[in-house]
Amino acid sequence: MKRLRADRWTGQLLVARSSQRGCCPAAAGALRSARSDQHYLPVRSQWTAVSSPFSEATETTFATTLQAPRDPSELPSPIPERALHSAKLASLHARLSLPKKLPIQTLARTLVDASADENPLFNNVNLAFVGQTVINYHVSEYLMARYPRLPMEIVWASMRGFAGVAPLFQIARSWGVESAAVPGGEVDPGLLQFTTESPGVSLTKFGYRRTEAMYLEKYKWRRGISNRVVFDDDFGESVNVTPGTEQTAHEAEMQKKERENDEEEEENEYSMRRYGDDVTRSLAEKAHAHFVRAVVGAVYMHCGRDAAHNFIKAHILSRTLDFGRLFSFKKPTMELALLCDREDFDPPVARLLSETGRQSRTPVYVVGIFSGKDKLGEAAGPNLDHARLKAAMNALKAWYLYSPGEHVRVPSDMLADSAKKWEPAYIDIGEIISR
Repeated sequence: MKRLRADRWTGQLLVARSSQRGCCPAAAGALRSARSDQHYLPVRSQWTAVSSPFSEATETTFATTLQAPRDPSELPSPIPERALHSAKLASLHARLSLPKKLPIQTLARTLVDASADENPLFNNVNLAFVGQTVINYHVSEYLMARYPRLPMEIVWASMRGFAGVAPLFQIARSWGVESAAVPGGEVDPGLLQFTTESPGVSLTKFGYRRTEAMYLEKYKWRRGISNRVVFDDDFGESVNVTPGTEQTAHEAEMQKKERENDEEEEENEYSMRRYGDDVTRSLAEKAHAHFVRAVVGAVYMHCGRDAAHNFIKAHILSRTLDFGRLFSFKKPTMELALLCDREDFDPPVARLLSETGRQSRTPVYVVGIFSGKDKLGEAAGPNLDHARLKAAMNALKAWYLYSPGEHVRVPSDMLADSAKKWEPAYIDIGEIISR
């Protein structure tokens, strides 16, 4: 297998230096003459570079761009030079306590969504892909090490609770990021730039497109846990649209609604779509989520693995998520009985602990679940059956939410130079009932 190079994960993260080798004399002369007067021209370019040869066509195009600069108001996004004079960018850089190694121009690039500027050399798609990969890795290893008994569906729900579009949107809002009304070259580089007129470019997701993908949502076919682990993405969602694009079923449904809204707009000249509906709000949340991922990717590329890990722990893993509300049991008493049988415990028995108001309109019963002399859980309810089911659910939650500690070590901690000897993490036998 070929080794993966981290410095190439972003594709063309930084504009490459041009090479005179293999270039026609006319284009090379034009390029040299244009570079001599480059500081007089408002040309879009990145500030740092990686040496990589250009093709002859790209060299000629670059020289032509230098010779014939465009008006900044006609550009889809601001030129990188304007980032040095943006007070919003400087305050955002200081507010997030970003390292000095991260240039202000790269931070400005993270605010340019693909829907505003389709050029991958100036939007945040490549950075967002790196950030998405790093975030999902650290969140997943944290969940597996902190709560080793979580069912796989709860792991996916927890992943969405930490690294999904909705929580990343809230993180971006908490950072004080404002969005521009309309993207363009004259916009302040410190504003998030995206448009609701086009969905932009979808991030590449890890997963496989099923041959039966077009029928999954139509006929509501069931997908097993093992099947979803192999084929689906990091959140357990299927990649099931046309080949060559990477989207989830939720994104495909949102695009379907967008097409329906577009048809309604053609009929209604005074459509209110630009003022907000489900589709525009979804696109806005996705743009904010891409921005947060791009910031993490920029920290990773410029400052390294440790800085990105600390940034994720400070801004993403520090958020509070109520894992108990993610569970949904269909037959809790049967599942608890199977658990006790698998672990060689005594069969669970429900016992009435206390009651009050049996003859009133609002009685309360407190029921406990016991395995031998050990109490597994208890709960209160308006009747005996309801209290027994709630007690069984609490017993199952107490089992699934077992944690070896708050400051548990994760595998990525071993990548540090001064890491202590690794102690094997606890690995559970698996789920009781496969959902």
